[in-house]
Amino acid sequence: MAGGWTRDGAVNEQIEASIAEELERLRARSSPQGESAHDCVACGETIPEARRTALPGVKLCIDCQEERDSAFKARPGINRRGSKDSQLK
Repeated sequence: MAGGWTRDGAVNEQIEASIAEELERLRARSSPQGESAHDCVACGETIPEARRTALPGVKLCIDCQEERDSAFKARPGINRRGSKDSQLK
């Protein structure tokens, strides 16, 4: 369903392009960059050569990375009862 002067499917194409751009941005942000460290920056343990080759730019050993990944990350909740009526009561 197109609106105005757009062709059919233009809105869906724009949505898909926006999603693809955001995914690309997130992938680029999460991947390590630069030269890998020889020693872990957290504990000082030597990072294996295979890990440094597989993940260019890695700075943490496997144990420290697993600990960081499993750490609890609090996310703000959504107040679904935040309507104007419920706030006035």
